[in-house]
Amino acid sequence: MATILSIANQKGGVGKTTTAVNLSASLRAIKKRVLLIDIDPQGNATMGCGIDKYNLDNSICELLLQECSVNESIIYSEQVNIDVLPSNTDLVAAEVKLIGKPKSEFRLKESIGPVVGDYDYIIIDCPPSLNMLTINAFTASDGIIIPMQCEYYALEGLSALIQTIERIQETTNPKLEITGLVRTMYDGRNNLSNEVSIQLLQYFSHKVFKTIIPRNVKLAEAPSFGQAGINYARTSKGSVSYISLASEVLRKTQ
Repeated sequence: MATILSIANQKGGVGKTTTAVNLSASLRAIKKRVLLIDIDPQGNATMGCGIDKYNLDNSICELLLQECSVNESIIYSEQVNIDVLPSNTDLVAAEVKLIGKPKSEFRLKESIGPVVGDYDYIIIDCPPSLNMLTINAFTASDGIIIPMQCEYYALEGLSALIQTIERIQETTNPKLEITGLVRTMYDGRNNLSNEVSIQLLQYFSHKVFKTIIPRNVKLAEAPSFGQAGINYARTSKGSVSYISLASEVLRKTQ
């Protein structure tokens, strides 16, 4: 049975999609069966896996609207060597249609039910907002990984995210937990990065992953080639750090 992890932070630009794609690829590199679910209407994780989001027969939109099965929605990414449940801007319409429907927050969990046993890990790339799509992801998940950029506004909004997680625990998913916080885009030469890192360790010591994801040119370049860092530049510092993160995730979830 798969361990299902949402990658979430309502603050954009913190390395959320980079983490979703590269963690998925790194778990695959250590021989785990992986499904990456893109539940962000921007479809960046889809494109980052070399899949054309503008040319999809089926996507997570059709799946959530019960217009196709999960097996009809999944696409194998040759570039990253994982299965992907892709997304595009059609998902905005799906979110609107779901609002107000009975048990709409369970739609993703129910939809992927038939394939949960086919994978070791299912990674969900959430949108940068706490909306119905994010609630669906949290309801379906075992844990949440929160990417945190070590900058001035890093902690802003984190309390709102934690409150949302607590509400989900009380209503739709009592087993949900924060798997960990991962420091991203880290620059050790920057005093602010070091100060924010210290703050995170003070407040969330037992939840902060030891692995730190550095600012890395190869990681930034990889999505434009439809690849994860490990496929594009395996020995780069960014790729090596995500392999390390995957090993930590493995230890925390097994």
